[in-house]
Amino acid sequence: MSLTLMSAKRIYVAYTGGTIGMQKSDHGYIPVPGFLSDTVKGMPEFYRPEMPEFDIHEYHPVIDSSDMTPAHWLEIAMDIRDHYDDYDGFVVLHGTDTMAYTASALSFMLENLTKPVIVTGSQIPLAQLRSDGQVNLLNSLYLAAYYPIAEVALYFNNQLFRGNRATKADADGFNAFASPNFPALLQAGIHIEVLAGQLLQHQSHVPLQVAQITPQPISVVTLYPGISVDVIRNMAAAPVRALIIKSYGVGNAPQAEPLLAALREASERGTVIVNCTQCFKGKVNMDGYATGNALKTSGVISGFDMTLEATLTKLHYLLSQPIAPAEIRRLMQCNLRGELTS
Repeated sequence: MSLTLMSAKRIYVAYTGGTIGMQKSDHGYIPVPGFLSDTVKGMPEFYRPEMPEFDIHEYHPVIDSSDMTPAHWLEIAMDIRDHYDDYDGFVVLHGTDTMAYTASALSFMLENLTKPVIVTGSQIPLAQLRSDGQVNLLNSLYLAAYYPIAEVALYFNNQLFRGNRATKADADGFNAFASPNFPALLQAGIHIEVLAGQLLQHQSHVPLQVAQITPQPISVVTLYPGISVDVIRNMAAAPVRALIIKSYGVGNAPQAEPLLAALREASERGTVIVNCTQCFKGKVNMDGYATGNALKTSGVISGFDMTLEATLTKLHYLLSQPIAPAEIRRLMQCNLRGELTS
């Protein structure tokens, strides 16, 4: 693909926190205000003529990704909205632990998105030797400017993933993220190759809207041999509004009648129950086996091939709107932002 550099693009960088901006101390790596910006200023690669212009906005205080909440997702989304008209693209620097949750949440919250939003970070701080942060940030800026894919994406280790298809796959390797059920949008090797992404051809004048998300009581339970019906019943008890079941294989679960009765009762109360597979790859098909069909007849809906991160954040998004459980169940099974393959 040929690339013609026109007038300099402007990218907004929101540093929310995470390893990429941390400084080494006697007590381990710690966040230090201004340290990330100062580190970037000392790296001439970011200021080559081929690079876009960019502004870094550091959050105060920065947020450890383990402490991320729906309120923080909303803060990031509103930050993007407030600067939306002044920049050509956005890069969100974030800790890796919950990066896929934030990328998924932003994909649902940012409605009518016509500019790239790339979430990235690093496994080693930017200021340290062998940091992956420099390449991740450098490429994220470059791609946001000159290979704009108008959706929320997650960039890590030379791959740009759809944000709501990504999941953390390695706790301490550079190849920390994967997209098990959808190909990468773009591969940044020796050559930049667009794979499943679609480059922005024109910008719509439809204004960006931010969907308000409020914290919702959602339970997640992983099935295991011998699981007690009391566990399921308690996980679905009020005030829980939705339950995600991580089932076996293509969506199978025990056919014990007390367990199925507990699910029926919860569903009849209005609890939205979503069936997701425990498997890293693949999708739920509750019509394939009697054990899966028993869940379906008990009011459980399919999560198809959604990641846990996408399922959870999509539930937050829908439950925050004034719509009935039946409509939420329908929309959970609809492809809203490219998050599922039905």
